[in-house]
Amino acid sequence: MLFRLFLLFTIIPLAELWLLLWFSSLTSPVVTFGLVVVTGILGAWLARKQGSQAWRKIQQHMVQGQPPTSALLDGLMILIAGAFLITPGIMTDMVGFALLIPPVREILKVRVGEWLKQRALLQVRSQNTFYTSGTHFQDFQQSTGPSQTAAEEDIIDVEFTRKDSSEPE
Repeated sequence: MLFRLFLLFTIIPLAELWLLLWFSSLTSPVVTFGLVVVTGILGAWLARKQGSQAWRKIQQHMVQGQPPTSALLDGLMILIAGAFLITPGIMTDMVGFALLIPPVREILKVRVGEWLKQRALLQVRSQNTFYTSGTHFQDFQQSTGPSQTAAEEDIIDVEFTRKDSSEPE
């Protein structure tokens, strides 16, 4: 994990710097600087506008008693887009502007949702693996056999009243 973060924080800035220098050699340093400033300002404005819309959607869902999952993910992606857009660079600007496009966010929400489901399943499976006195048991459900579902006639519905021991009989 540390190595991945190291690569992320070294390779991406170096690639951004190379792209900015290359773009500057094609146009001029003034145009390159202007591009960085304009995309930063435009990106911050768009992220703020879409972020406030996402915030209103979150509040609206909460008032209606619905989980604001989709709106929260939109807000998170807009926040990430804003961070990318105020970071100077061509690649980060492209990623940031892409995250501000609603259809792109919808595709990412589906993919991230699938990824999270897979991670959750892996987590559940790893929690079902346990160790007892040196013996390793894999997947508790498999070790106990197939799960039994109760038939309706096997269910007994009972009502009771608790009798405290302090009350006289």
